[in-house]
Parts: sequence; C-alpha cells; structure tokens
Amino acid sequence: MSGWDEGAVYYSDQAQFPHGGGADQEQAKSRHTVLRKFKEFIRNFARQNEPNVFPYRESLIQNPKFLLVNLSDLLTYDKDQDLRDLLRKNPSDYLPLFETAAAEVNANLKSRVAGETGEMEEPQTGEVQILLKSDEDPVSMRSLGAQYISKLVKISGITIAASRTKAKATYVHLVCKNCKNMKVVPCRPGLGGAIVPRSCDHVAQMGETPCPIDPWIVVPDRSKYVDQQTLKLQENPEDVPTGELPRNMLLSVDRYLVQTIVPGTRLTIMGIYSIFQAAKSSTNHKGAVAVRQPYIRVVGIEETNEATRGGHANFTTEEIEEFKKFASEGNVYQNICSKIAPSIFGHDNVKKAVACLLFGGSRKTLPDGVKLRGDINVLLLGDPSTAKSQFLKFVEKTAPVAVYTSGKGSSAAGLTASVIRDNSTREFYLEGGAMVLADGGVVCIDEFDKMRPEDRVAIHEAMEQQTISIAKAGITTVLNSRTSVLAAANPPSGRYDDLKTAQDNIDLQTTILSRFDLIFIVKDVRMFSQDKIIAAHIIKVHASANANNDPRDPKEDNWLKKYIQYSRTTTQPRLSDSAAKLLQANYVKIRQEMRQQANESGESTAVPITVRQLEAIVRLSESLAKMRLSNVANENDVDEAITLFNNSTMDAAKSGVNQHINLTPEMANEIKQAESQIKRRMGIGSHLSERRLIDDLTRMGLNESTVRRALIIMHQRDEVEYKRERRVIVRKA
Repeated sequence: MSGWDEGAVYYSDQAQFPHGGGADQEQAKSRHTVLRKFKEFIRNFARQNEPNVFPYRESLIQNPKFLLVNLSDLLTYDKDQDLRDLLRKNPSDYLPLFETAAAEVNANLKSRVAGETGEMEEPQTGEVQILLKSDEDPVSMRSLGAQYISKLVKISGITIAASRTKAKATYVHLVCKNCKNMKVVPCRPGLGGAIVPRSCDHVAQMGETPCPIDPWIVVPDRSKYVDQQTLKLQENPEDVPTGELPRNMLLSVDRYLVQTIVPGTRLTIMGIYSIFQAAKSSTNHKGAVAVRQPYIRVVGIEETNEATRGGHANFTTEEIEEFKKFASEGNVYQNICSKIAPSIFGHDNVKKAVACLLFGGSRKTLPDGVKLRGDINVLLLGDPSTAKSQFLKFVEKTAPVAVYTSGKGSSAAGLTASVIRDNSTREFYLEGGAMVLADGGVVCIDEFDKMRPEDRVAIHEAMEQQTISIAKAGITTVLNSRTSVLAAANPPSGRYDDLKTAQDNIDLQTTILSRFDLIFIVKDVRMFSQDKIIAAHIIKVHASANANNDPRDPKEDNWLKKYIQYSRTTTQPRLSDSAAKLLQANYVKIRQEMRQQANESGESTAVPITVRQLEAIVRLSESLAKMRLSNVANENDVDEAITLFNNSTMDAAKSGVNQHINLTPEMANEIKQAESQIKRRMGIGSHLSERRLIDDLTRMGLNESTVRRALIIMHQRDEVEYKRERRVIVRKA
C-alpha cells in the first residue's frame, strides 16, 4: 500500500465538465475546445483594416455587463471551424458557453484589487450577457415552423404590448421537509420552469423516518433571479398578405434587454425559437399533452426605425454636412415644398402646409409646468378626387413615425387606448391605439366627417393637450400622444356647394375646428386651361410610372425623411422680438375683421378665429425656421405663416354665400325680385312645399338657382323657416 498518499498532484483540463463514459466524454472534450475558441475569439478578434484594435476586448472593459457580437465576425475569425453554425443549430447549448467564456475573459482583463484586509484579491466579476446580431435578412413570421424549434431565427415586426417586469429564477433552492437536506436545481432559461426531483437522495439511518415522495419545498429567498419581460411582436403591416389578420409572436427578454422597448417600436430580433406548455390552454387542447405553444427567446434586438429614438448618433458626418449645406441655400422652403408629393399637380398651399406639419413647431414647457404643443394639425376639406387621400398617404410614407386610419373604421378606443384583459394572468392592461403609437409623429385620419361624433370627441384632448387620459377598469393613467393630426373630410353633401353657407358646408363642431391650425377648402374648379394641364400631368404620370429612367426616388424620399428627423432633433426655434410685434398687430387686425364680418352678416363665422389660431401662426413660423435649421423665427417667417393662414383658414371662414359675397349688381337685383315674388306668393304664417314654390316661380320666368339663393338669404335673415327636413317652408312675421 506504500506510496498511495505521496504528494503528487494530478490535474485535468476538463475539470468543469461532468465525467462520464464514451460519448459524454467526447462531448465534454468538444465543448471544452469550443469554450477555448470562444475565449480566443473575444481576446484576439481584430478586423482586417484595423489589425491592432480588439473591439470585443475593448467593449468588455468599457461595459462588462453585456457584449454585442456580430455573427459575421465569428465567421471571418474562424473560417474552417463552425462556431457560427454551432450557435445557429444549438444556441441553447452554446450561448451559455459563450457567456461563460466572456465572463472568464472579463475576469482575466481586470487587475487585482486590494481586499478588506489589504491583500490583493481577484476582482468580483458578474455574468456577461451575450447579444447577437447578424446582417442576414429576417425570415417571415408565417414561415416559422417545427423545423426551426431551438434554432436561431431572425424576424422583424412591431411591438404591440409589453408586460411588466417579473423576476425569473435561474437557480431554485430546495429544502427537504423531512431531513432538511439542501439542493440547488438550475432553471431552464426563457419561459421554461425548473425540474424538481421527485425523491430525496438522503439515505435514512436506523430509527429515522424515510423521506416521502415529493419532499422538496422551494425557498424563494435563497434562489437566484434575473429580470424577465414578455413582449408581443406583430408582423409589419407591409408583410401581411391581403385579406389576412397580422400574426403575432410572444417574445421573452431577460437581464439587460428588459424595459428597453416601448410598444409601437419597430424591431428586428434575433432569438431562439422555443416552445412552452401554456398554463391555461384552450379547451380543445386539454388532453393534448404533446401540443406546445411557440415563443422566441430573444438574444439580440435591433431597432429598425432610428427615427423614434436617438439624436445625432444616427447621422454620419457627411450627412450632417449635406444637410447644413442644403439649409444654407437661399430657397430651402421652395426646395422642400417641391419634394412634397411631386406626383400631385398644383395645390401649392396644401403642399406648404404639409411641409410645415412634417417639420412641426417647438414644444414649450412653462415655469408652472404647463406644456404648449408644437405640433401642427391640418384639415383638408373638399370635393372628391382632389388628391386629399394621396397627401395623407405621402405623409404616412415620409414622416419618421406615422399611422394611417380611416374615420369610419376607427372607434374611440382604437384611436386612443383600449383596456384589455390578459388571458393568462386575468389582469387588465392598456394597449395604445393609433394616437399613442404615433407619439412623436403624424396621425393621418381619412374620411374625418364620417366618424361618429362620440369617437371624434375622444381625440379633442389628444389634439390640444397632447395627452390621453384613461379611467376605466381600475386603471387611471395619462398616456402621451405628441402627434400632429392630418385629417381629410368631405362636406355633408359630398361636394362643396357654393350655394350653401360655410356653416352648412363645414359640418363639424367649432370645438374641433378651432384645434386645427390650418383648414383648407379644396375645390374642384372647372377651368378649361387648368383641366388641360392637369390631364396632361396625370397622363404623363401614368405613362412614365414604371419606366426606369428615374432611379433616385427611394433615396430622395429617404433623404427628406432623414432631413426632417435631423431638423426636429437639433433645432428648437423661438420668435424674434420684431417678429413677435408684427404677429401681435396682425392677429388683432384679423380679429377686428372677423368681428366686423359677424356684425354685417348677423351671425358668427363657421371657422372661429381664437387665441389658438394665434398660437397656430407662431407654430407655423417656427416650423419655417426649422426648415432652414435656424433657431430664430424672423419676420419673413411670420409673413409667410400669415399668408399661409390667410390662404387656408381665413378663406374657409369667408367662403360660401356669407352676406352677399361676389354678387354682381344684376344678380342682386334678380334676387331682390325673387324675394318680393316669394313674399307675394306666401302670406305670413302660411306653409308651402319648397318644390312647389320653386316650380311656381320658375313658371313665372325666374331662375331656379336665384330662387334658392333668395330663400337662403331670407332664411339667414330669419324671414322664413324650414320644417319637415327642409321640405316645407313657413313664412314668419
């Protein structure tokens, strides 16, 4: 027996892997080589153009919490071996290895620190989370099938809901209730649980009661936890096949990815396609043990639209140079307006307004905490086929964040926010509607006049205060909706009727009209010369639609989008003193004109001119300054803003047969004649059908439209009254 306790030291390189026979040993060996390779990769990887810069080592020193690894770097580093393919095929096995490697490298990179006793100790290093990214194209959510389970996949979409953060155990601490034996069981990552053994491995001694089946009790306080959150990812609208509902996918994110994503963000994610047993499966799957729900365990997130977040980081220096050069040219305003909806002919004022809406004014926070909105709201009202919806579609494509909805199909909850009950936890949560998802962007509402009045009231608060208050189902909260609204509507009769007053044509409440900064009445004017030009333009657009002679268009669109985003993040213009004085004088003058007009016609205008309209002109001036990337709005900006305001809202306020607008003396004479005939035909207090009265007077040689005008004017003066849905006329005293 001599020699068995001699002091020889034996060591093995495979110490951290469990021993086992044959195949297990092979696997352990290969895992160990892979671990070594990962460590070498993090330490030694350098790009070809910079051979002495080690990006992963540097980023670990700067941020030891997580490490963002590009899969293409793994491929370039290790051409013969298949580190990348191993990660692709077995991510759940090799990602933890990669994280172990990163943690070990991190520990080696740290220098020793003095401990409490003064001795040099190894520094404490935590875990490192590995985040992956790759340059390949994402796959469609619909093509994810059984063949992808536990493989690495890349998909893109929009997050529609985010749960609250939960604590997920990584190691569960167990205690046997009989013999107080301790055991630590690892938890499966993602939405999987821990597998608790059925029996205790303590061997009962003489006189002890043996441990029963299922003796383990979980000790929550001693278990280890990480943060976890679940997101819901919905397909991008452009990827949904016609006539189908968008699919959504459950995502699980943990550790440092938690709470980095807000609903409404467009994402591209890398993750492991996994399955879990749903807690409350539907009734028809009650007996199906083998049926599992798929979800994706996220190992890397990229935000697709840089527009929502971030300031200058997203622009290269060349781009910024180009933007500044463009802004320093003399005619920036005209250049930008020419880039707005180039396929639409004419409508210059509408294009200017849309340009202002895209750039927006500046938000202001007053010392007492009151916030003033900086977003511009525009209403386009008018005849069919005047390219209103095309403007809306253009803005949806060009604005950094935009949501397009149609008035008839939108409810109040869909526009603001709805309270939804979660199926698994049975608790209520909020899901933001169109106005919340477009926070920081534009909401385009088509068919605005077809909305139900109670739904239209829901967006009052969103348009002025820019918040949405919810108090239902025990949830009381305020959501931000800092959005511009671009709405398109038709008059009640379908076409804009010049014989009617402005009130009858614009059939919207004063409360909502005053919230629009600019109101355009878009008429389809029949003029021979103009019709000829428009027809030529439209035929040219159709003829050259698919010709490849203009390859720069998508880049041009993208350029405008980037320029808008850059100017919105960098400039916050304010009015100069001289511009403020000019604006003040003009506003007082406009109010005076409106008062005068109201006195003459005996009724108030359909479009109110209030302090909100003064703020509107301020916002317009600021947005014009933003286009030049200037921080001061000068007198020229104010002049242009007032011109734009006069051409839109003021024209709308004065339109229609208000008092006797644009009447020639002959017409006025004819109308007077018609009035006297109506008075002779109808005694005071008598009833007569409108149709019959018009027929009688046309037989006497009067023009029908003249008679109708005379009736409208008499109705305005309160001499006649309509009854029975305007079919019967009653003459009043």
